Amino acid sequence: MIAVSSLLAAAVRPAAALSVLSIVGNLLVLVMAFKRSSRMKPPELLSVNLAVTDLGAAVTMYPLSVASAWSHRWLGGDAVCLYYGLAGFFFGVASIMNLTVLAIVRFVVSLNLQSPKEKISWKMVKLLCMWTWLYALVWALFPVLGWGRYGPEPFGLSCSLAWGQMKHEGFSFVISMFSFNLLMPTVIIVCCYFGIAIKLYLTYKRSMNNCNRIPNILKLHRRLFIIAVLISTGFIGCWSPYGLVSLWSVFHDSSSIPPEVSLLPCMFAKSSTVYNPMIYYFFSQSFKREVNLLPWVCLNTFSCHVSNGVTDNGIYAVSANVEPKVPARSTTLDEISDSQFLCK
Repeated sequence: MIAVSSLLAAAVRPAAALSVLSIVGNLLVLVMAFKRSSRMKPPELLSVNLAVTDLGAAVTMYPLSVASAWSHRWLGGDAVCLYYGLAGFFFGVASIMNLTVLAIVRFVVSLNLQSPKEKISWKMVKLLCMWTWLYALVWALFPVLGWGRYGPEPFGLSCSLAWGQMKHEGFSFVISMFSFNLLMPTVIIVCCYFGIAIKLYLTYKRSMNNCNRIPNILKLHRRLFIIAVLISTGFIGCWSPYGLVSLWSVFHDSSSIPPEVSLLPCMFAKSSTVYNPMIYYFFSQSFKREVNLLPWVCLNTFSCHVSNGVTDNGIYAVSANVEPKVPARSTTLDEISDSQFLCK
């Protein structure tokens, strides 16, 4: 018990830091999205939606978790425990499904890297965002309606799905949940990004044969591909230890898992909301440039100018927008040949 108390005391500061970083980082993403809303392309709304899910989890859950860790006990009652577990499951499912939809849309966008035409409309993206929220809400309500169950975590500082109590009556829920909300999305994400990698490689080889240098549009898609893969890998990697511990508690005696062992995967899973803004900042030149131009960030002349060799108009992980070089005479985009996208 003393070891658990020491672990809880040591976890307070990291948990508080994660809460602050998650809230500030995702708010920053939303502020940048609002500032460039007039220039935003439809697929980028998916990344904004992902920031909303991360911010929602950080605001509705993390403060109570940090306060409970500080007090070394759960501060809420049964009703609050139900709310906390539902919110965690809701935002978690919304995030993984948003990443799945993002991977599919990213794959569709990459099918013709040189096309200046939009393949995804605003209406379609809004419907996809709405679908992710409705899908997550349905799954979050299942335990409330009797299929599955919410309950306190073994270490007693938060609540989630009561894995140890679903060995029999909730076993079908556990299998369905892991199949449709972890295994299937992971397979779709891996297949989509594997297809994108093949497409980028083939386009790279073709462009090198034609003009012996990498076109700007291919550089952008490669950068966006890296961002998307990092975001998906980070989320799945953060939640995998928690999923493994949860499955162990379903198939074995949950009391055999020490509280400190179940605490660390839970904290690691909650850290998934912190990484996305950092990935955007370090791998998206335009996002970094716009953040550095904020009045409270731009402290000197040098930090207000971020060089960018590639015209990176898309700050998120879905869309790339490279304007072709238009000849001096008035020419429409339809009149510009593919070679200008490949060898400019």
